[in-house]
Amino acid sequence: MDVWRRLYEVEGPGTTVIDLYELVAAPRGLEPHELPVAERLELARAAMAVVWPGNAIVPGSERTGDTIEIVDYDPEWPNAFARWHAAIGRSLGDRAMRVDHIGSTSVPGLPAKAIVDILICVSDLSDEPSYVPGLEAIGLQLRSRDDLHRYFRPFRDRPRDVHAHVCELGSGWQIDHLLFRDFLRAHPDAHDAYAAVKRDAAQRWGDDGIAYTDAKSALIQDTLRAARAWSASSKGGGG
Repeated sequence: MDVWRRLYEVEGPGTTVIDLYELVAAPRGLEPHELPVAERLELARAAMAVVWPGNAIVPGSERTGDTIEIVDYDPEWPNAFARWHAAIGRSLGDRAMRVDHIGSTSVPGLPAKAIVDILICVSDLSDEPSYVPGLEAIGLQLRSRDDLHRYFRPFRDRPRDVHAHVCELGSGWQIDHLLFRDFLRAHPDAHDAYAAVKRDAAQRWGDDGIAYTDAKSALIQDTLRAARAWSASSKGGGG
C-alpha cells in the first residue's frame, strides 16, 4: 500500500486501484483480477481514502451479490429517470436545485449497466439533514460520502436500478459530469470508444465495481480533456 501511495502522490489520478492490485498480485504470480474478491475489496477501500479525500462508507449500507453487466441501450431509461426526477422533486422540493440524468443511460444508443444515474445539486453538501432523509424516504440509501459528493443507491432489499449522486450546485463534480454526458451525445466516435472500454472492463471486472470504474479512467480523463476543449471552442464561437 505504501508503494502505491507514493506512486499516486507522483502520478495522481493516473494511478488506479488496479495498479494496487497488480503490486499485491505480482509477487504471488497472480494477475490483478485473480486476487480474491474480499482482498480486492479491502485494498480498494484503503485506496479510496487516498483517491477521494474524506471518503467514508456508511455502516449498514452493504449489498451482496451485485454484478456488473453491460446491456444494449434501452429507450425506457429516460422514462425511468423522469419517474425518479418526479419522486425527488416531491420529496426534496426546492432543496434539489437541479436534477439531471447523467452516466451512460443518459446517452442515446450507448450500452450501459441497467442503472439510471441521477445528479442532484444542492446549495450546501454538508447539510445532510436537508436531503438525506428525503432521499432515503423514496428508497435511496446513503452509501458513502467524501469532500466532493454523496452517493446513494437502493436499500439492499430493492433492485439496484438507480444511483444518485448529490453535489453542490456549480461544483466541478457537476460541471464535469454534465460535460462528459454532453460530449458523448455530440460525438459518435467518443461514444463508440467508451462503449468498447465499458464492455472490456465489465468482462474483466464484473465482480468489482471500483476496478470496473478505474479500468475506464484513462479514457474518461482523455474524453474530459477533449470535452473541455470542445466546450471552450463552442463558447468562443469556434463551433
